Amino acid sequence: MSRRVVIDSLAFGLERASLQGDLPLARLPRLADQLADSAGSVRYRLEGSVGSRNRSQLLVRIDGVVSLCCQRCLEAMPYPLALRSLLEFMDGDGDLTQEELEDDSRDFLPLQKELDVVELIEDEILLALPTVPRHEDCALPAAGQRSASESPFSVLAGLKGRA
Repeated sequence: MSRRVVIDSLAFGLERASLQGDLPLARLPRLADQLADSAGSVRYRLEGSVGSRNRSQLLVRIDGVVSLCCQRCLEAMPYPLALRSLLEFMDGDGDLTQEELEDDSRDFLPLQKELDVVELIEDEILLALPTVPRHEDCALPAAGQRSASESPFSVLAGLKGRA
């Protein structure tokens, strides 16, 4: 098993550190339920910085393609990822202003001494996936190979007389 990648969210931002790499989809167990195939990987890059009120920030970039199951035709469909998230870390004592609460350009998280990078990336991907993945246009699976002119109710009427 590969080793765990952990960062200190405060130090990472204050030092303006960066971290990048490829993450195999097979290492993301919570995401596996959503995927048609867990082959492949995603590319990630984390960049630390200092934001408002001297808070540590983390810019998360995730790029790649995952294979989801279309809920119409039940076939695999490629879903491209090009995620950009700005996370700002705050200590437990800090309160958010009304402006910060309404700002959709960033999300706020509590400071963590041991922030698991793999879990963070998996969370970001899960939040970005569609609730009901579907192809733009696809055919529905064949329903019993019945002719289009035959009504399902006429079949039921035929069965009623046999009882």
